[in-house]
Amino acid sequence: MNRFILSAALALCCSPAALAAEPPPNIVFIIADDLGWGDLGSYGQTKIRTPHLDRMAVEGMRFTQHYSGNAVCAPSRCVLMTGKHPGHADIRDNRGMASNKMKTTGGIPETEGQEPIKAETVTMAEALAASGYATGGFGKWGLGGPHTDGAPLKQGFQRWFGYNCQSVAHNFYPVYLWDNDKTIALKNLHFPSRDTLRPDEDPSKAETYKRFQGTEYSADLIAEQARQFVRNNKDKPFFLYWPTTVPHVSLQVPDDSLKEYEGLWDDPPYTGGKGYIPHFKPKAAYAAMITRMDREIGQMMSLIKELGLDERTIFVFTSDNGPLSGEHQGLAGTDAIFFNSSGGFRNGKGTLYEGGFRVPGIVRWSGKIKPGVTSDRVTGFEDWLPTLLDLTGQKDKTPSDIDGISFAPTLRGKAQPERPFLFREFPSYTGQRCIRVGHWKLIERGLSPSKNKKIALSKELFDLSTDPHEERNVANQNPDVVAKLTALMKEQHKPSSVFPFAALDTEK
Repeated sequence: MNRFILSAALALCCSPAALAAEPPPNIVFIIADDLGWGDLGSYGQTKIRTPHLDRMAVEGMRFTQHYSGNAVCAPSRCVLMTGKHPGHADIRDNRGMASNKMKTTGGIPETEGQEPIKAETVTMAEALAASGYATGGFGKWGLGGPHTDGAPLKQGFQRWFGYNCQSVAHNFYPVYLWDNDKTIALKNLHFPSRDTLRPDEDPSKAETYKRFQGTEYSADLIAEQARQFVRNNKDKPFFLYWPTTVPHVSLQVPDDSLKEYEGLWDDPPYTGGKGYIPHFKPKAAYAAMITRMDREIGQMMSLIKELGLDERTIFVFTSDNGPLSGEHQGLAGTDAIFFNSSGGFRNGKGTLYEGGFRVPGIVRWSGKIKPGVTSDRVTGFEDWLPTLLDLTGQKDKTPSDIDGISFAPTLRGKAQPERPFLFREFPSYTGQRCIRVGHWKLIERGLSPSKNKKIALSKELFDLSTDPHEERNVANQNPDVVAKLTALMKEQHKPSSVFPFAALDTEK
């Protein structure tokens, strides 16, 4: 080719207009359920195999100081979807709808779902749908019952498959799942998610526990529908939100996966009685659930490559909160101490100590994000909405009333000022709030969520640069830091009529 023609061709293909015509990237956003910071091999796990997620970390960027939206499910997911921290968010605690008595007919609740986010609230799905994305959600919702304004199809999702209600999702062998706005029956027999062994059943025999299994494993069905969504939308930009229910209890997994871990450890049966379905080999089940999830994620990564979409797809993996540890240690047969699920951080789900909401954060975008990079930038769930809009070229469409800060520059390998602060509040478990500024973290516990309930207040200050496990309270030695952080925390709370928090609502 004539060199002048070649030069002209190169100039044309690399012109701003040509680059602008490049299609926006797809997004596969995966959020695990109660998975701890230390449950992945790339974060130090030695007992549970997660090869595909470990590869995702090697091929992308791994965040070591990423924080979920809150210490439990629904409020954490609300922060993720809306970009607002818990002091401003619609949903601030786990709560079933007022009408939800969870009466069942043939295993199907007569009403179901959690407190809904507001109709006018802009969600991540709505923002991306407005930018021309096909939007699909597959897994567990928990932000509004099927017939409320918070239902996923009313919050920006064009396709939904899985669970609407967190309580129903406690059983991996349910009798139905939601397919858009209709339920579909599954080939599983009904048994209560809080079932236990009967007096005449022998807890030492594996066959005793067979009645807590079914034919159709919900996590498998959800993963296949997620892959089908990708196939159906391969020729347009898509946002795939995959909030898997793994490894939230109850501990349930098909036998082929369980066999990978059976017999490896001392693993006495969990016979029930603590609110969740019994299991003969609970440690093996927990590990197998995570490895099976990892396998499904690997299949999604392979599909994206097969369709020629790898360099046009952003993968994100994280978790909605920390593992069942601390006061929840051993619940439903889990053993966070044995697996070091909190990664050495203090406590777990339900608390605002590090183990409760510091979670894995992995981002992979082949050809765009430098592989094998670890970032210690402090990031939170509220940051995902502006970050994804930034990465997809929709930065100007970021809602003005959110708390999130885009960390797209960090993902692109550019320097970025550190986050000014990260704030969390949570009215349950004695009432808590915390704030992190640089290496300082202040946490208050015993904040009364009710006007009629008085709780002893504790205030702890930790220097996370020297004490990441929060073992030394240095509040007394640093009164000026405590005063500054306390004042900043007070500024972050906006009272909610739906989720009153007496100690903070009346604070001056």
